[in-house]
Amino acid sequence: MTRLYQAIAYLTGKSEVGPTDAAHFLGLPNSQTVKNWESRGPSNEGMVAIALKGVSLGWLQTGSGPMLPSLANVEPGPSLRGGDVPLISWVQAGTFCEAIDTYTVGDAEKWLVCPVPHSESTFALRVRGDSMTAFGGGRSYPEGSIIFIDPERRSPTNGDRIVACLEDSPTHEVTFKVFKDEDGKKWLMPLNPMHSPIRDKFRVLGTVIGQWIDD
Repeated sequence: MTRLYQAIAYLTGKSEVGPTDAAHFLGLPNSQTVKNWESRGPSNEGMVAIALKGVSLGWLQTGSGPMLPSLANVEPGPSLRGGDVPLISWVQAGTFCEAIDTYTVGDAEKWLVCPVPHSESTFALRVRGDSMTAFGGGRSYPEGSIIFIDPERRSPTNGDRIVACLEDSPTHEVTFKVFKDEDGKKWLMPLNPMHSPIRDKFRVLGTVIGQWIDD
């Protein structure tokens, strides 16, 4: 359990973590469940909840290997941290088109824990529509799922998932798509083949660094 608290402290940016913090982070109904783990170890459901946060179960049980496998080959820069990020509206995200360097997040729908290191300007959006719902396997982003966007990562590579502003749109429409860069041409590709690619002029607002799907 010491390693579990250590991992949660790292991911939330807190100096100390107890059963209540762990229960909140893992989405458990109360802290008693975590207290029970201190004597018996996490249940199967608990292990799944922990793994969904990106923590290695091997590291959790034995202390060997990286704590966060997805970050084993990544060295976070000085501006990256773990912590809470605001879930904002698509309208708020659209203001990035006008003042991307001075934008400050206003009232958030709620605050969420991002499971990976991120910059202080990271925000979250709730996916709208089915254009990023994949068919036939592969990573999918169904309507209602939550994505974490880091605005400091504005130089995506081909295949990255990004949030972008359509610059010629009178309403500064913001969209979530796959960034494509092939043969010197850049466009936005949906995962759902029923939707058409977007070839209009756009500005990258940030790269998607994580996803959360409610049960």
